[in-house]
Amino acid sequence: MSASPRARLPAGWQAPSDYLRERVVLVSGAAGGLGRASALACARAGASVVLLGRRVARLEKVYDEIVALQAPRPAIYPLDLAGATPRDYAELAATLERELGRLDGIVHAAAHFESLQPAADIEADEWLRGIHVNVSAPFLLTQACLPLLRVAAQASVVFVLDDPERMSRAYWGAYGVAKHALAGLVSILRAEWESTFVRAHALLPAPMRTRLRGAAYYGENALDLPLPDATADAVVYLLGADGATAQTTLDLR
Repeated sequence: MSASPRARLPAGWQAPSDYLRERVVLVSGAAGGLGRASALACARAGASVVLLGRRVARLEKVYDEIVALQAPRPAIYPLDLAGATPRDYAELAATLERELGRLDGIVHAAAHFESLQPAADIEADEWLRGIHVNVSAPFLLTQACLPLLRVAAQASVVFVLDDPERMSRAYWGAYGVAKHALAGLVSILRAEWESTFVRAHALLPAPMRTRLRGAAYYGENALDLPLPDATADAVVYLLGADGATAQTTLDLR
């Protein structure tokens, strides 16, 4: 993971208002910090955004924010990744094809992290949940949607990583293991899709003000950290034409 080549977001890059026009983008964890910011940024860039998450009320708030932007009308798809099965992902893909007719991008912004703790103290259910939500769910969701992505003129899948050095330290548990595995998955998909029009991107955010960050660094002053907006801009970059050559980890730190 640490050996993966890195790239930077081009200085001063901003998405034109029509950068993702007529594209459909699925955002998992769309009610969370980065998920919400990514959904709004994609909508501002002209995409029709599918908001995926487990809490409908929170998704509805993001839905209303997008409508207020006078952007393309979004859609809500409730799904709890912790309990989702391959059949659930197949039904999601079938619904996207039936209702929207296409899929041009996926943003894997959903994450599960409870707290830092010794590996010996992790409950079995918590370990399985962390591995499933953080690495198995992104794989299964992508696999189910791959037939739709393959018929798009240009499709991108964005996987959000975490600091590889930090993820190798004590107490990061299933979350740390899953983020290492996710980086490996991106490398495999990138090699397998090299001759297709589907791209696999890895995004390594800088520290930002999110619930997950607060759970890990509860003594930190969150107001000293930026909101996830800059990271969301990088997500949009990777989803569109300008990100086509970014076949490395986009490092925002």
